[in-house]
Amino acid sequence: MMKIGLLGCGNIGHIIARHTGGFTIAAVYDEVYEMASEIQAISGATAYRDFTAFVAADFDIVVEAASVSAAKLFAEEVLAHNKDIVIMSVGALTDKTFRETLRSRAREHGKKVYIPSGAIFGLDNLKIGRISTIKRLLLRTTKSPASLGIDTKERRRIFSGKANECIKAFPKNVNVSVAMSLAAGMDTDVELWVDPAVDRNVHELFIEGDFGETYIKVTNFPSPDNPATSYLAALSILSLLEKIDDPIVVGT
Repeated sequence: MMKIGLLGCGNIGHIIARHTGGFTIAAVYDEVYEMASEIQAISGATAYRDFTAFVAADFDIVVEAASVSAAKLFAEEVLAHNKDIVIMSVGALTDKTFRETLRSRAREHGKKVYIPSGAIFGLDNLKIGRISTIKRLLLRTTKSPASLGIDTKERRRIFSGKANECIKAFPKNVNVSVAMSLAAGMDTDVELWVDPAVDRNVHELFIEGDFGETYIKVTNFPSPDNPATSYLAALSILSLLEKIDDPIVVGT
């Protein structure tokens, strides 16, 4: 059975710990040791105070569920220890230098960097589309004023631009657009809307190309224990982990 090391012990870490199926959690690390101890109590994993000791432990793959800064700080060291890594904080990969360095290190050590689908559906469609020509790639995200820290009484657009620009203005709201950009091989157009009539995150994907047109709408339920976290994003990591060793691969 595959053994994982969990980097980041917040809400997503707790969801992973409660739903282990085709894998076990062998080691956990968080800058706040008490949070790592909570996962240890749930899963029986060893909680580490020191990242160097954590990454040297006996497991197969690191699951990063911490933050963009943690992904950028630790991912190279994970690969250097001959371990694969799942990066949940995909916003880290908007840094092209960092992204290409990770690609190089992964090839050097014969390892993989996995990006879960996160809070949307349709990444398979984008990977297919990039083989031909994608003419339109737009993500329209609508969120409640409270989730964005904005006081407004009406629906309005607060950002329009590229995904790599959105991360500078709204660093906590960019993961979906970055995942789309990586799958499609091109920068995604992003519209961010605030709407007092919604209480869930709504993602609309508009994709047009030589292959035809696709429209996908995803309304995300929040995680039961943390409204700021998409439950679908957490489940996408579990899906990836449970099928990663399956010799039959479904989807592109």
